[in-house]
Amino acid sequence: MTDWTMTRRSALTAMAATIAVPAAAKRSVRLIAGTYAREGGKGLYPIAYDPDRDRWQVEAAIAGVDDASFGVGGGPGGAYYLVREKTQGEISAYAPGWTKRGTAPTKGADPCYITLDRASGCLAVANYSSGGVAFHRLDPRTGVPGDPVLFDHVGKGPNTARQEGPHAHWVGFSPDRRWLHSIDLGTDTLYAYRFDPTARTLARPVVAWHADSGAGPRHLVHHPRLPRAYVVCELSNTLVTLDAGADGRFVTRSRLSTLPAGYRGASQAAHIAIDPTGRRLYVSNRGQNGIAVFALDAAGVPTLLQHIASGGDWPRFFLLLDDARRMVVANERSGTLAIFTIGLDGKLSATGQQLAVPGAVFLGRL
Repeated sequence: MTDWTMTRRSALTAMAATIAVPAAAKRSVRLIAGTYAREGGKGLYPIAYDPDRDRWQVEAAIAGVDDASFGVGGGPGGAYYLVREKTQGEISAYAPGWTKRGTAPTKGADPCYITLDRASGCLAVANYSSGGVAFHRLDPRTGVPGDPVLFDHVGKGPNTARQEGPHAHWVGFSPDRRWLHSIDLGTDTLYAYRFDPTARTLARPVVAWHADSGAGPRHLVHHPRLPRAYVVCELSNTLVTLDAGADGRFVTRSRLSTLPAGYRGASQAAHIAIDPTGRRLYVSNRGQNGIAVFALDAAGVPTLLQHIASGGDWPRFFLLLDDARRMVVANERSGTLAIFTIGLDGKLSATGQQLAVPGAVFLGRL
């Protein structure tokens, strides 16, 4: 009996060892790329990535979605929002499958950024050329934006070519949902609007931070755990670390160049992103055509980790795909998307994979 039992166990163990357990298939990744029509873009381009085969495919453009310079998803009823960057700015809500549910004016020129507070159903848009913020309440069923309340910025900066007036370039709700912040490149100012998510209202803006004169602040990201924020300044090519206060205001902590040491050519810093762990931060440089990688210590203080070529001309935007260990860089003027791997240390490595997307200026994950 004992010998038979031991033999059966041995046989079962041997059988288990010979059964090949298939590896779990990795989930496919779906992206979209917004494009400028004046640079050859034909609309909104769906993009598919198969992680198992490491294969990318750009699908036929969705016509009629022109000049979509920014977008965000997760609205009521699965709505996805895209701005149309033109003189009479618009924001549209789309259903899954890209059927348009409705469009609202942003009451400003050249909208370029969107932020969404999903819990309250409120949305804000930065109008770049006219220099202000449009605040929309969303229909709770369809997610269609209502007519906005408009807040105009005032002022100018010392750069007469780029700062002749206000140019709102970024908006974002604070992590505690008490504030809406807006960065204005034209006035070198970060504004704070008191946000009431229950009443779905904004108060008039107050100055929350002044950038260095002529720096041209562009975008901001928050640290995922610490009361820190990071601003990329387009005109000065600097990364500014800020301490965030409970009153919605910020204090400068440090400044670093986004460019390689010794670089003397023209360049304009563009996009900024932080990884979910708060350990790495990335900035793109247009003109120098590179990505700067910064390591963040336990206090959220950045140090330069790497400079790497962006794989094309004019890297306006990039998207971190942390679960796939990939970065996709939208090189606007060369009309290409360049694919990079993200190492365990946060450093980037070029894969050599290039996707043709004319006039690519925005990337979003679905």
